[in-house]
Amino acid sequence: MDATPTIDQTTVRSSWRALVAAIATISSVGVAIGLGIPLLSVILESRGHSATMIGLNAAVAGIASIVAAPFAAPIAARFGVVPTLLAMLLIGGFSFVGFHFFTDFWMWVVLRVFLHFALTMLFILSEYWINAAAPPEKRGLVLGIYATVLSMGFALGPWLFSRIGSVGIMPFAVGFGIIIFAMLPVLFAWKESPDFHEEEHVPFAPFIWAVPTATAAVFVFGAVETGGFALFPVFGSRIGYSEANAALLLTTIGLGNVLLQIPIGLLSDHVNDRRKILLACTLIGLLGMCVLPFIYSNWYLVAALLFIWGGVVAGLYTVGLAHLGSQLTGRELASANAAFVFCYAVGMLVGPQAVGIGMDLMGPAGFSVALAVFFAAYALLVGSRLISRRG
Repeated sequence: MDATPTIDQTTVRSSWRALVAAIATISSVGVAIGLGIPLLSVILESRGHSATMIGLNAAVAGIASIVAAPFAAPIAARFGVVPTLLAMLLIGGFSFVGFHFFTDFWMWVVLRVFLHFALTMLFILSEYWINAAAPPEKRGLVLGIYATVLSMGFALGPWLFSRIGSVGIMPFAVGFGIIIFAMLPVLFAWKESPDFHEEEHVPFAPFIWAVPTATAAVFVFGAVETGGFALFPVFGSRIGYSEANAALLLTTIGLGNVLLQIPIGLLSDHVNDRRKILLACTLIGLLGMCVLPFIYSNWYLVAALLFIWGGVVAGLYTVGLAHLGSQLTGRELASANAAFVFCYAVGMLVGPQAVGIGMDLMGPAGFSVALAVFFAAYALLVGSRLISRRG
């Protein structure tokens, strides 16, 4: 019997090599964000900056991401997907370690711009690569794996932070090493790169409004995730948690993401309208923030709440992306993905500022109130679209 792989077998192997490379890249983004956001916030807090200024510094990430989104496809078309990914990994790695060597607040703003420009490019091109490489009949499974691995990165980042702390070069060196290590699988799958030509690119801006329940979902997730992660260490310190215990609570959020994304994704495949799942996720998110102020004196209750809350809220991203894919195909889906990440970036810009201002105005209670407002507004949007039966 001829043992030579068939064309179909070779294609499948090539496809999975590409998926491993893309998912490995995006997981490094998750670790960098999960480690970097609380790390930088704690250091700024130790230097005496207000919650508003800490939120402002974190919000710069959203500005950088907004700027990066329109350039992802043109740059990749000009230089190739893999070379662009490698360049962004280098920029991201050196920007991350640069926070240790430059201590002025304005320099941290500059470094945030470079770091999150690179991370946004990595997000968009990795997700594009995943969409291009995923077997159509297993797209739901692939998205579930993707969301789970990304969530593992978010969980690993705060856990690393709880172990190594915020003192010295070590946390920055670890972040740098993780980002640079992600270059290896990308190099391994270079030949499977889904390169495209500039004339194939479809402008992304119209797709911001094409499926509003999907793009608004990721906007809310970006605001809640970034605002929550950036200010939770500050919130924790103000209600009496140690730095390590606050970081471990962020890890419980990440663990919830890891364990619940595949079940939520599979559930969304078995309902006739994914917006119902999106509405359920946002209502649970709202309920969690309403309960938090009454239980934060009990660390274990908070951990249990945030485990469930974090996993369900992350479903806004997973189900929102699946809902987007169910409405669009082909080149339109590729451009819609850029719009999706763009809205996530806008959320990153708005969230930290809203939470920071809320805490400065209302004290620790402002943390929950600010996040609850995002959930309530999105629940109204999805509810109105369901009632009117619009997309």
